[in-house]
Amino acid sequence: MKTIRILLTVLLFLAFAAGVRAAAGTPVAEDVDTTAARSGQSQTISEMINGTFTPFVNALSDVLFWDPFSAMGVYDKVVRDKNGDPVINENGEVVEAPLKLIVLWLIFGGLFFTLFMRFVNIRGFRHAIDLIRGKYDKAGDSGEVSHFQALTTALSATVGLGNIAGVAIAVAIGGPGATLWMILAGLLGMSSKFVECTLGVKYRRINDKGEVSGGAMYYLKEGLKKKNLGVLGSILAVTFAFLVIGGSVGGGNMLQANQAFKQFETFFPSMEHHGFWYGIAMAFLVGLVIIGGIKSIARVTSKVVPFMALLYVGTALVIIGMNIENTPHALGLIFNGAFSPDAVKGGFIGVLIFGFQRGAFSNEAGVGSASIAHAAARTDEPVSEGIVALLEPFVDTVVICTMTALVIIFTGMAENTGGYEGVELTSAAFGSVFPWFPYLLLVAVTLFAFSTLISWSYYGLKGFDYLFGGLSRKMFGTRKVSDVIYQLIFLAAIIIGSSSALNVVMDFSDMMVLCMAFPNIIGLLILAPEVKRDMTDYFSRLKSGVIKRY
Repeated sequence: MKTIRILLTVLLFLAFAAGVRAAAGTPVAEDVDTTAARSGQSQTISEMINGTFTPFVNALSDVLFWDPFSAMGVYDKVVRDKNGDPVINENGEVVEAPLKLIVLWLIFGGLFFTLFMRFVNIRGFRHAIDLIRGKYDKAGDSGEVSHFQALTTALSATVGLGNIAGVAIAVAIGGPGATLWMILAGLLGMSSKFVECTLGVKYRRINDKGEVSGGAMYYLKEGLKKKNLGVLGSILAVTFAFLVIGGSVGGGNMLQANQAFKQFETFFPSMEHHGFWYGIAMAFLVGLVIIGGIKSIARVTSKVVPFMALLYVGTALVIIGMNIENTPHALGLIFNGAFSPDAVKGGFIGVLIFGFQRGAFSNEAGVGSASIAHAAARTDEPVSEGIVALLEPFVDTVVICTMTALVIIFTGMAENTGGYEGVELTSAAFGSVFPWFPYLLLVAVTLFAFSTLISWSYYGLKGFDYLFGGLSRKMFGTRKVSDVIYQLIFLAAIIIGSSSALNVVMDFSDMMVLCMAFPNIIGLLILAPEVKRDMTDYFSRLKSGVIKRY
């Protein structure tokens, strides 16, 4: 632990010195031709990072987000207005809505698990509330954190800037109708989350110190091995482990830091082009928490998540109430936009894509990430934790994402964005009611970003440990070295995210997080009959009184 603190201190000191230099406007390089460079001026560190990161992401996107349907001429991916003309963004570029295979894969998974598990997302809802209230807790259960702490840790990873920036992007480009598809994505995602988190607890490992290691890596390998599919399971587990590391530094890190800085920049314009400095401060705060592991993270998130959710939802309800006379018009925009191709930009396909993609990115159902947090729950009943987990997409997408969309729609910002994008659009919608409301949003955005960062650091750490922990133990006699390496990478990614452009960070985040669903859902489909048997047995024992309330 002392070594970790020393290395973190050194990293932050060096970054602090560089940040001071950037904030002071000191030239750090000769002018080069990048999209982020300011013409005729030397670049700041932030602009240099963005100029390097952008071409890397664009090249990666061409591979991972290839759209075969558009390539075959099945549909037109260009987003068009009601007159059939291409929609042009603020940069003069044609807006496109590619039908990515990963989005269809997530929709298929959520629909299949909902039907196969006999609508467990509805049947288990009330019992989930009792579980997080501790009604079925009993002394001596294995694990590190309570049901509630596991839920808030996982929620803090999903309730982030995707709920604010991502929803704003979906509504601004896909139209108000995207709201309905986000809600549907949340409802279907509840079933996917149930399956993966049940397996996360069932196949977790607990060492002699009581420390838990669990998640998709373990149930993909061990679960498929039981099905005589050991080779496939190992391949999927390793693939997932690499992707969860990418997801932790992408969607769980860079997007959060990027949009938190954008909101901060709104109030402090002098910080423009100096996201590096903001990233240093955020990295320092995150570093103080993550070195304590899951127990430290759970203690923080169990306090931060309820507060930030109530703050954000409460503020959104006030704004909706102030514009309550717009209810008929707003609902008309949502329902007509969801089903009428001529009523929205891009038509039915575009709205569905933007709604489902942003909903899936926000709640991460089917991605497998939450199973890592829920594996640490104190319980000897895997199904019970799966039931607790199904609350996540409901809170994250059905409640919080919907609040964001309704604020943008009720205030009229969905029809007239004013050139804003991402969190800036949400901020403008909040500020249209009371000028000081964006300050509340600044607090909410910062808390959303911070909580997501600390939770995803744990997810990525477990993936990194799965891949390199054993090697670290052989070479250095401890797994702590691999932990330190990962934490340094994670903290550095905060700085990169704060310095990069929104569209680049959003694309990279989508790629890393959503692609985790490829190996995960393959494993979930194979193991679904096993989960269904366990679920049926659990509800039978619950009904007969074998599983008792305490």
